[in-house]
Amino acid sequence: QVQLVESGGGLVQAGGSLRLSCAASGQTFSNYAMGWFRQAPGKEREFVAAISMSGGTTRYADAVKGRFTISRDNAKKTVYLQMDSLKPEDTAVYYCAANLGFLVVTGNAYDYWGQGTQVTVSS
Repeated sequence: QVQLVESGGGLVQAGGSLRLSCAASGQTFSNYAMGWFRQAPGKEREFVAAISMSGGTTRYADAVKGRFTISRDNAKKTVYLQMDSLKPEDTAVYYCAANLGFLVVTGNAYDYWGQGTQVTVSS
């Protein structure tokens, strides 16, 4: 079992920045690829970013490429999502997820999920 707790969400103006954190507890964190997903009201959950077990490989959705950066600190059992140049369309609940093994971008492949943190970007 892995427990995930997100933090760092909030209200920010367009063009601003936020840094989300996801703290993990339970099994060996470094055995898990980690991902960030988001879900806006009335929309399906979508992939945002993912990072491999070692942190050496990352993937991003086209909508956030060049603005968001995913990173991890295996010693702290934490994954981060640095969000810059935020846009109103980034408004959503952001979830982190853990997948035992390789990096994947499909949400259904992830084994564990956090409770989510709200990000609201005002225009």
